Amino acid sequence: MIVFPGFQALDVFGPLDALNVLAFTTKINLTVIADTLDPVSTNKVSWTNSSVGATFGETILPSHTYATAPPLDVLMIPGGLGTRAPGTGLDTTIAFIKARYPTVKYLISVCTGAGVVARAGVLDGKCATTNKLAWATTTPWGPKVKWVAEARWVQDGNIWTSSGVSAGIDVTIAWIAAVFGEAKAVSVANGMEYHRQTNSTDDPFSALYGLTNEKNSTNQAVDKC
Repeated sequence: MIVFPGFQALDVFGPLDALNVLAFTTKINLTVIADTLDPVSTNKVSWTNSSVGATFGETILPSHTYATAPPLDVLMIPGGLGTRAPGTGLDTTIAFIKARYPTVKYLISVCTGAGVVARAGVLDGKCATTNKLAWATTTPWGPKVKWVAEARWVQDGNIWTSSGVSAGIDVTIAWIAAVFGEAKAVSVANGMEYHRQTNSTDDPFSALYGLTNEKNSTNQAVDKC
């Protein structure tokens, strides 16, 4: 799991909790990767300061840096306001995704994390989705991506992208079903007491924000995905 300042909490901890439950019965290992080994916060960045002066957020402690990360089977990228870091703030993250994607078995993004993956060029020519509230500001980062508006998550080969925030749990459980079997996925969802979405195209939030496949998907995405 990659983390950067301003990551969305549930984008990280939702999928990780599903994997925590999976780890009760399946041998998997967690690597949390960031620029440095310093704690990474959801809110302590200048461009996300609360307009009402709230100081509410969480931190996570990385286990590795981009320079020391071990070989990986799965690379997960969250979204959040940190995806809009100004200047060169995400350059090392983007470079790491670009360099590591050819060596991983799977890549999973949550929310606006798809925009970061798109900036690495990994989604070029691929079908993908992202947060519907942030659709208009995220999809321009991937002009060569086949963006699918009406989707809770999208799988294209070994790349899985999901819609906003809580959709990260659904895509993770869907990935568990594909890789470890439906019985494992059911066990994880039941262990979390989570009502999982099993239909990747059932996305009420696209309708909420007025997005349709006909008007908002790109590069004939729906016909090809």
